[in-house]
Amino acid sequence: MALDLIGAARDLIRATDDVDTRLIPVATREFIEQVTFASADEITAMLREVLADDWMALSPWARNLAYRLACLQRPDDPELLREASVDLLSFGPDWDEYADRLKDQADRLVN
Repeated sequence: MALDLIGAARDLIRATDDVDTRLIPVATREFIEQVTFASADEITAMLREVLADDWMALSPWARNLAYRLACLQRPDDPELLREASVDLLSFGPDWDEYADRLKDQADRLVN
């Protein structure tokens, strides 16, 4: 399944970079379907691989959705919560409040 999710993420990236915007709805639907049913391990593997290739390539909404679903599956994982928090902080003040909550939740788990 992880390879399918990685492939869907890469297809989404290619679609958003393509001149032919008709590819975006199909790639978006496929990504959402794959990430919705992926495990937290599959999601984090996809994020780490895709973001290592090109940190800015995956759209913020796709990253937020992926991290959100992974955090919902592993709410007691401080490392994942911090990773998601840092990613949220990377995209402007709109999500800073949520990032702070994730960081606080991670801190509470460790202390």
